[in-house]
Amino acid sequence: MISVNQRATSIVVQMIQECESLDINVKKLKNGATVLDAGVEVSGSMEAGRLFSCACLGGLARVSFAHANYHTRDSKGMSSFWLPTVEVSVSSPHIACMASQYAGWAVKTAQYFAMGSGPARALLADEDIFQKLEYRDEFDTAVLMLEGRSFPDEDLAAFVADKCGVKPDHTYLLIAPTASLVGSIQIAARSAETGMHKLVELGFDVRKVKAATGLCPLAPVAADDLHAIGRTNDAILYGSQAFFTVQAEDEELASLIDKVPSAGSHDYGTPFYELFQRYNGDFYQIDPMLFSPARVEINNMNSGHTFRAGKINPDMLQQSLLEG
Repeated sequence: MISVNQRATSIVVQMIQECESLDINVKKLKNGATVLDAGVEVSGSMEAGRLFSCACLGGLARVSFAHANYHTRDSKGMSSFWLPTVEVSVSSPHIACMASQYAGWAVKTAQYFAMGSGPARALLADEDIFQKLEYRDEFDTAVLMLEGRSFPDEDLAAFVADKCGVKPDHTYLLIAPTASLVGSIQIAARSAETGMHKLVELGFDVRKVKAATGLCPLAPVAADDLHAIGRTNDAILYGSQAFFTVQAEDEELASLIDKVPSAGSHDYGTPFYELFQRYNGDFYQIDPMLFSPARVEINNMNSGHTFRAGKINPDMLQQSLLEG
């Protein structure tokens, strides 16, 4: 059985051993739980963000960096710009993306709240998605990623350990704010995951996805978390691409492909920061069909046909990431 927590633990141990060069801090709580600070009191690094993302994907993906060129046209003619990009190549995507990376656990105690993602979710496995995936992890160590600025305390670590059925001293909590280098990287590494989640929302059995590749521009770090939420989401919505290799029927893929990209949403075309303000900071008021890659391609191994939809929106990327 694939254990995403076992695979992620080896990555986290590497991060602890190399914490100084990665520019992260390691803190031991009184109950033995380990907290890795990847951006609250430290700057973090590109490599820290890459390893953070690999661990969040349950050790089932290769994460790398590149760059992409974009071209826009205005009244003055053509202009161009480039951005660094984060690329992911994923094995067992239904496990890596949906059972591990997806931020589906609202971790809450009396004094703490954050959305949790990463392998620990597969130990608890109480979200509806796990019934569809028919997957649950079994391991004696839990690895959970938190997006926020408040350090988890002993109560939160004990809560996570209890829910996951492990000891507190076998619990690793990795935290990075949205407005941080690691925060930007780990969100950009969700290009394939957002496409997988959209397929789930459209009723597609994602166990049919045999391989996934995603590419997303790396949003420049914003001055505060609220603006970072806007930038990182815009990078996904207007600049990310996902390529899926599946085993399915052509008719099924043809009927859903146009619904997968973000452009199919009625909220498409507005910078995410403005949307967030429009809906008074309530994520749940935003059209859930918006949260998707900008462009999606699905290759059917059964027929050899490839279905494509969506497009990159350089104007929105420039407005949000470089001018916003």
